[in-house]
Amino acid sequence: MNRPRLNGFLVALILFLADQAVKAYVTGVLGLDQIGESITVLPIFNLKFVPNVGVSLGMLAADSDAMRWGLVALTGIIAAGVAWWMLREKNRFDLIALGMVLGGALGNILDRVRFGYVVDYADLHFGDWQPFLVFNVADAAITIGVLILLARALFVREKPAPRESLNA
Repeated sequence: MNRPRLNGFLVALILFLADQAVKAYVTGVLGLDQIGESITVLPIFNLKFVPNVGVSLGMLAADSDAMRWGLVALTGIIAAGVAWWMLREKNRFDLIALGMVLGGALGNILDRVRFGYVVDYADLHFGDWQPFLVFNVADAAITIGVLILLARALFVREKPAPRESLNA
């Protein structure tokens, strides 16, 4: 396995571990494990326990065991697809972004397997205005990774490899 690909998988591992460590700290050490519990960290940021039974933006709520395991299977297939993409990708920036997506996906998949929901806790707000739903490290990693991939796909053109001269 080449160095950039290894770095991508290392990013995935680090983000997965960081996500799980922060969730354990918030729900264990800080004791935020009941709906509605909250700690103000900054005037614009709270730690707030929210069990997310859905996927992105709370869509596809898994309100039954069948839906829960269906979401585990669906997100597992997506994570496997990202890992497969990483095994074929050559661009180091794309590999890092894919590692972010994979690490975040695995963190949220483990939550759904263990608890039946994803532990969300980061509540960024400006007064009454909340630009985001309550989220976690995994959600942030997935979002940033996807934005990097989109930006690179839309705005970055790779230089073609130089062609060998036929006259040489």
